[in-house]
Amino acid sequence: MRGVVYTETVVHAAPAEFEAEAPYQIAIVALEDGSRVTARIEGSRVSIGDPVVKVKSQDGVFYFRREE
Repeated sequence: MRGVVYTETVVHAAPAEFEAEAPYQIAIVALEDGSRVTARIEGSRVSIGDPVVKVKSQDGVFYFRREE
């Protein structure tokens, strides 16, 4: 699954269950079919317009990384 970063932010004040992972980046990703999903970003930070690729799903959460 591939897409483009529509918008992004970094979470510094995370909910209790994710405090140990903060800070982390989340993004809304516009997929090739025109739909959008909210996803966590792994690896290097992404910016609006960057191409990304899905690397996994965990507990119903999509994880994407920058497509090199």
